[in-house]
Amino acid sequence: MDDPRSVDGRGWWAWRQRRGMSAAAVIVLLAVGALGYLRVGVGSDSAASRGKPRPDTTAHAGGQTNTVALTDSQLQMVDVGTVSEYSFPLQREAVGNIDFNEDMETQVYPPYQGRIVQLFAKLGDNVSKGQILFTIESPDLIQAESTLIAAAGVLDLTSKTLERARQLHDVQGIADKDLEQAVSDQQTAEAALRAARDGVVVFGKSEAEIDRLVRTRTIDPHLVVFSPVSGRVTARNAAPGLFVQPGNAPAPYTVADISRIWLNASVTESDMPLVKIGQPIRVEVMAFPGHSFEGKISTVGATVDPQLHRGLVRAEIEDPKHELLPGMFAAFVIVTGEPIKAPAIPLDGVVREGDGTMTVWVTPDGHHFTQRTVQLGLQHGGYDQVIGGVSIGERVVVKGAIILDNMVNGGES
Repeated sequence: MDDPRSVDGRGWWAWRQRRGMSAAAVIVLLAVGALGYLRVGVGSDSAASRGKPRPDTTAHAGGQTNTVALTDSQLQMVDVGTVSEYSFPLQREAVGNIDFNEDMETQVYPPYQGRIVQLFAKLGDNVSKGQILFTIESPDLIQAESTLIAAAGVLDLTSKTLERARQLHDVQGIADKDLEQAVSDQQTAEAALRAARDGVVVFGKSEAEIDRLVRTRTIDPHLVVFSPVSGRVTARNAAPGLFVQPGNAPAPYTVADISRIWLNASVTESDMPLVKIGQPIRVEVMAFPGHSFEGKISTVGATVDPQLHRGLVRAEIEDPKHELLPGMFAAFVIVTGEPIKAPAIPLDGVVREGDGTMTVWVTPDGHHFTQRTVQLGLQHGGYDQVIGGVSIGERVVVKGAIILDNMVNGGES
């Protein structure tokens, strides 16, 4: 070809324009080819390469079902297990409060009126039956002891008189009737002394203490008040110098047997027919997490609160270590029947869909997973009871079902 520069100027410029247009056309063709290549590459990329399962919509008796295949990396996000049989207990849950057992709580009054002298037990102390709680200075006790001392003196006098009468009678110094009178007086004095001793015994004095009173002829005005039961001092309204009387509230001391304690609970109206006296319960309190206390229903209320629609249920709880305190908030479980054995799936294997249905993912081979709707019943111990949808022995996702559900139904990112 001739060099365009050998022709005139116009020919040379025409040649340059034709060459520039050819180069531009080549560039456009290359760009179109590259774009087509990218589109083909994107379209041929698999769902698994983008981190999503490969979906395959399959029809079955229950309707359309999602079936997906997972890659090895995706399988690491789920755990597969077998639908097994689980024992679901029949029980109801409720809440309540710990309280003293009022049937085993005793208000301690002095048997006679008097003024408190000394206190021997504080609020919250554990006391034994027969342990001293307080003492009072009782005018009734003083009177009884005075009568005792006087009777003892009369007996001594009549006994000496009888002895002299017998000596005189032996030498015929007195008549028979005088001896008989001396014997009668001495026997009357003995009876009076026995009555006086009994009068002091009712104040709690022992025989040894009474003998000491008779021997020393001194009065002990302090009346000792003992605890009638073993338990804990739950109330103390006593103070030195306070005048107290029998039955005059408040009682100086209140002692409760805390080996068995009450749980007063409020049970919903719908559960009341299921609660029976004698049913076992299990109680938990916030103060002792992970530890439960055993007991039985002792009282079922005869009425239901018309505002709250709840009824009173009371249980007696065994508390041998005295750990429960009145006022503690308690959650408890009432066993209402024999356990039910049924197919079960862990809670992490069940997905609640947006329309309220419950689904699980079933797999025959550990790689292909089919979403299936199930019907659930009871729930206990981290398991759902399966009423329908899967059977015992089927392999299902037991952990990570929600992750798999999101991968399939979460939409394109």
